[in-house]
Amino acid sequence: MELQVTNSPFNQEQVELLNRLIPTLNDGQKTWLSGYLTAIQGFAAVAAPAGVVQQTAPSAGVTPASTPAVSKEVTVLFGSQTGNSSGLSKKLAKKLEEQGLHVTLSAMGDFKPNGLKKIENLLIIVSTHGEGEPPDNAIPLHEFLHSKRAPKLDGLSYSVLALGDTSYEFFCKTGKDFDIRLQELGGTAIVPRVDCDVDFDEAAAEWMNDVLASLSSTPAAAGTVTSEAVVAAVSSDESEFNRTNPFKAEVLENLNLNGRGSDRETRHIELSLEGSNLDYEPGDSLGVFPENHPRLVDELITAMGWNADERVTVNKAGDQVSVREALLRYFEITAVTKPVVEQLAKLNPGSGLAALLADDSEFRTVMNSCDLLDLVHDYGLKGIPAASFVAVLRKIPARLYSIASSSKSFPDEVHLTVRTVRYESRGRERYGVCSVHLAERVESGDALPVFIQQNPNFKLPENPDTPIIMVGPGTGVAPFRSFIGEREETGAEGKTWLFYGDQHFSTDFLYQTEWQRWLKDGVLTKMDVAFSRDAEEKVYVQHRMLEHSKELYQWLQEGASVYICGDEKRMAHDVHAALATILEQEGGLTPEQAAEYLTRLQQEKRYQRDVY
Repeated sequence: MELQVTNSPFNQEQVELLNRLIPTLNDGQKTWLSGYLTAIQGFAAVAAPAGVVQQTAPSAGVTPASTPAVSKEVTVLFGSQTGNSSGLSKKLAKKLEEQGLHVTLSAMGDFKPNGLKKIENLLIIVSTHGEGEPPDNAIPLHEFLHSKRAPKLDGLSYSVLALGDTSYEFFCKTGKDFDIRLQELGGTAIVPRVDCDVDFDEAAAEWMNDVLASLSSTPAAAGTVTSEAVVAAVSSDESEFNRTNPFKAEVLENLNLNGRGSDRETRHIELSLEGSNLDYEPGDSLGVFPENHPRLVDELITAMGWNADERVTVNKAGDQVSVREALLRYFEITAVTKPVVEQLAKLNPGSGLAALLADDSEFRTVMNSCDLLDLVHDYGLKGIPAASFVAVLRKIPARLYSIASSSKSFPDEVHLTVRTVRYESRGRERYGVCSVHLAERVESGDALPVFIQQNPNFKLPENPDTPIIMVGPGTGVAPFRSFIGEREETGAEGKTWLFYGDQHFSTDFLYQTEWQRWLKDGVLTKMDVAFSRDAEEKVYVQHRMLEHSKELYQWLQEGASVYICGDEKRMAHDVHAALATILEQEGGLTPEQAAEYLTRLQQEKRYQRDVY
């Protein structure tokens, strides 16, 4: 149908132009143009003075005034703990620059919050860490925005991409916090916030494309972002292998590091990267795709009354495998997440799952203590067809482990330090999905699907003469084996101090002979250990730090960088408190000044954490 002056709000000249243009457009161009027109209308509304009503279409026969141009200035801020937000931000910044926009890209920790008042277009990519907390480099900006010092941001246009994990109670909370607060301060969303689960590729690509369309000031777009490009942005730069195309790494060694009689089992696993072209630096992580425990899979199939050999679809390509293989290798069955429960409630409306979802407290209890087999038993889900059930499940997410080797020390290899998790609950033995897979069902010669997860937020100082203080109890010592191995190979002269702890000296001193050799050779300058079960009073790494407060403070004054790896819930908080106490005792600082000192260390990248 052709446009006419009589059936449209356009004048004759505009009608003729449109009738010549529209037939030449393909479907993709029409879709893009629709989004572009919507976006510039939104910006016109934002730019309008208060009390002025925007005219949605000009009257027939009247040539409209030119639409205000979209600002060419865009600021992209990222808050990242493991590197995903950082990689995505770099990809987005590159695409924005290709569209002729002037982009300022910065980690939140490097950004001066007072600069918010000068920004017109702000894009935030941020993950949520721990129990709904901001990642370390996002804390200063998060606190500033939620303080009385936060300015009015009436002229700000913004959007937020939130990264998270639906198996955690406070899913994407940090991204939600930023979105809500920016709106409260007067900001207007360019495009709605998008909350991403662990498989963030497609959702992130869609958000990026919406943002690009909204901010584009010319009809000629620079092209779309694909989910493959998103994956590449957060993976190793040189290799074809990544999270969606993992490398099958041969297992070279799989040893138990704990001595006989220990309550713990810690696996040292060596993998071959030969032929992968995968490279890593100290501080990076290795992603491992595990398999579910066969016993749990079989129990779930029995409880649901399925035929284990029935074929079900496992991906968008339509590939089919048996139910047993699907549950073993493709889908998560140990975590209860809200999206999965919502879908199961629709499949079985009489199950009581809708009531569970309505009770936040009860749902949190279930999410934190139950797996899908518990849900099947407690809510009578037997009878849901296998194909329908697996269609709502989440893919098994990769587990990230801090790399415990230096590639300079072990070319074409990567080493992991993994503590096996086993416990009993509700009369059943429970398993850490990946740790027990590695401990019980992986042997030398087997292959594991892996990829490198770069972590720019946990890196050795650029200056090899910089002293480093490392705090890593238990498996938290893994990256420091990488750090010291790297410093040995590069001949770095900076002093090194390791605080290590576990339960018993005789059975739980991980990598003891290596630390002793490095101490003897001078690569490791100083080491203090805390074995909590070897004395009447439990002693932890933070106690050893306080015992050496004067020397530790002196190292800080000399410019030392501090690294913490391990348990986030307790250890990391206790160590942080110990550092603050040392600053107060030895530096004469007030609690507020000590907190500012530690914040400054983080901003200078002299205080880095890899906590989980």
